[in-house]
Amino acid sequence: MKLIDLNRDGGIGANSLFIQLGGLNILIDCGLNPKKAGRAATPDFRPLQGVRLDLIIITHCHLDHIGSLPVILRTQTDAPVIMTTSSRMLIERMLHNSASVMMRQREDEGIADYPLFTHEEVDRCAKRLTGLPFGHAKHFRGAKDEIEVIFHPAGHVAGAAAVEIHHKHRALFFTGDVLFENQRTLAGAKFPAGHFDTIVMETTRGATERPAGKERLNEVNRLVTAINDTIRRGGSVLLPVFALGRMQEVFAILHDARKFDRLVECPILTGGLGVDLSDYFDEISRKTKHVQFSRSILKDLKVRPTPRQLKAGQAPAQAGIYIVSSGMLVERTPSYTLASGMLGDARNLIGFVGYCDPDTPGGQLLATKPGEDFLFAASHVKAKVKARVERFELSGHADREELLEFAVQTGARSIVLTHGDPPARAWFAEQLAAQAPKSRVIDPVPLQACQV
Repeated sequence: MKLIDLNRDGGIGANSLFIQLGGLNILIDCGLNPKKAGRAATPDFRPLQGVRLDLIIITHCHLDHIGSLPVILRTQTDAPVIMTTSSRMLIERMLHNSASVMMRQREDEGIADYPLFTHEEVDRCAKRLTGLPFGHAKHFRGAKDEIEVIFHPAGHVAGAAAVEIHHKHRALFFTGDVLFENQRTLAGAKFPAGHFDTIVMETTRGATERPAGKERLNEVNRLVTAINDTIRRGGSVLLPVFALGRMQEVFAILHDARKFDRLVECPILTGGLGVDLSDYFDEISRKTKHVQFSRSILKDLKVRPTPRQLKAGQAPAQAGIYIVSSGMLVERTPSYTLASGMLGDARNLIGFVGYCDPDTPGGQLLATKPGEDFLFAASHVKAKVKARVERFELSGHADREELLEFAVQTGARSIVLTHGDPPARAWFAEQLAAQAPKSRVIDPVPLQACQV
């Protein structure tokens, strides 16, 4: 097998892997880099020039995995696109939202490349997208070759799949983004045990050691306690979240706490794509049983919409719990604007409940010490860090020890490291060298082909 990482900068961004397996050309994911804009945010498709793809596989519907799909489908006019049934229910809504955001960015920020695709293109793509159930073996045949594909639940987010591929006498396994622990809205990953010839695995949390006492249940309790303390002292809570998955998970956590009288009475405010996606989660829950979520949770919590016009540098008029995107405080998002007005008040809490790239404003804020100044450059606001800024270990990605254990038990001949910053990959490479010395560990260089 030949593999090329099309993510221009490696790490975590415009996730996309080009695989040549026998006589078949396969693309796994086709994302957008949330830290970049315009064409620079897409994968580098030059290795696909003159290549006819036989199959495109989508592991899940976060934009760093699907955000460039309509772009590649312009030139790959025949390639079928497969994903899980749940992802098929989500993907059009996610892509339409991305098109709308890019239209606004073109107007507000003058990004000439945007939109990278239109609503009409998303509609045209729809007929090429196929959803498959978990555990269902599907055969795909090229001109001279054939593979069998099986999706396995990967936790992480609704619809997320690991991909098992059989080619002749060889078995390959792509973890995608994975979480083994159960969430309130979603069961953890269920991967097949036993041997695979090749493993291609995410490494997101390779540089993150979970301290003792920071188990998920403890972190949920710590989050609820921190919220209660903040509201009781007259402050407000900002929880930056990803619209897909993390927002619904936070709603479920707060609903459980309120049901057992563990959450103080206070307004809960939210808005944007995540509220809309809650309806989709409700539908997935009813139709596939893959997700455990009901839209009635929002009604029970008496969730209110956030104010239409949030002003940078100004505290929100209504004290309460604000659950808004983006999860990494990306510039010009509701969470970024709210944070600029809340950071300077010691009564407030800004709590991160998911992965935060160190180079994003969220990652930079987490690295800033109390009392130091923090610049919200896009809003021309400088604020002193007086609010409590906290990370709660509720990531949608597996702890590194769990992923390592899975990789080692497969006895794979080759293990390919993806979806992780250099320190994260380095930790896995070192541990695999010690615990799986017979395995060849490969850390692909972006845009350079490697034989696996």
